[in-house]
Amino acid sequence: MQSNNPVFRRSAEFNGSSAQQYPTYPGYPQGGQATVGAPYGNPSQWDVAQGGSQGGFGGPTGYAEPAARMTIDSVVQKTAFSVGTVVLVAMATWVLTPDLSDANPGGLFTAVLVGSLGAFALSMVNSFKRVISPALVMAFAVLEGVALGALSKIFEGQFGGGIVAPAVFGTFAAFAGTLAAYKVFDITVTDKFRRGVMAAVFGMVALSLMELVLGFFGNSFGLFGFGGLGLVFSLAGLALGIFMLILDFDFVEQGVRHGLPERESWRAAFAMTVSLVWIYTNLLRIMAIFSQD
Repeated sequence: MQSNNPVFRRSAEFNGSSAQQYPTYPGYPQGGQATVGAPYGNPSQWDVAQGGSQGGFGGPTGYAEPAARMTIDSVVQKTAFSVGTVVLVAMATWVLTPDLSDANPGGLFTAVLVGSLGAFALSMVNSFKRVISPALVMAFAVLEGVALGALSKIFEGQFGGGIVAPAVFGTFAAFAGTLAAYKVFDITVTDKFRRGVMAAVFGMVALSLMELVLGFFGNSFGLFGFGGLGLVFSLAGLALGIFMLILDFDFVEQGVRHGLPERESWRAAFAMTVSLVWIYTNLLRIMAIFSQD
């Protein structure tokens, strides 16, 4: 199975090539799928002198345990760890940075710039890295927390209190609602849907980068503004974040079904963290737009 998501397509196991990288175990064909009724291989091939089945026994413990596999629990744990780090670092950044009303709020904008650029760089590394690195995922979470904490404080100071908390609750509500819809309506993710979502993601990232570059020269299309075009862009980004979550849920479901290695739980955690951050930032801008007089 091929994935068009750059985060998931680096997973050789998800794309059907795990048999070339991971050894088989007694009674398990290539790819780690168990053979019903033959958990220890063919009894006629057991080597009693070695203490068990051929290739499966004879080690120091007498049994070669299969490699740990990705489970729903492992994905939930890693995702909670990653998202929790983003939230805690964001809270610390909020406390440690100056207020927007201070005489010198430069540290606030510096935190946004350093955090967002660092998080973007690590997101590219994690997306295209063949073997997922838990350390890089957590480094991304820390930098993303710095950026979000400072950005949230700027929005709170500019548009008044009461927009950050609803954006946070709305983000987790969107996650829960999307997960419920995915399971209740048994949503099937097709290759066409994957290609469409990823094309939209790359298109929105390209537009954002172009808007950023134009901003340096004093020009812009207003995509990051707080007018009508900014609202449309944010609503489109919010919808796209929901679609990204659907791709994430599909990866987890297919990964567990195909017995991916446990380390791929970090890839799923990274992807869902990216999707939640994407949803939150768009919700924050929508709240800011509607909070204007």
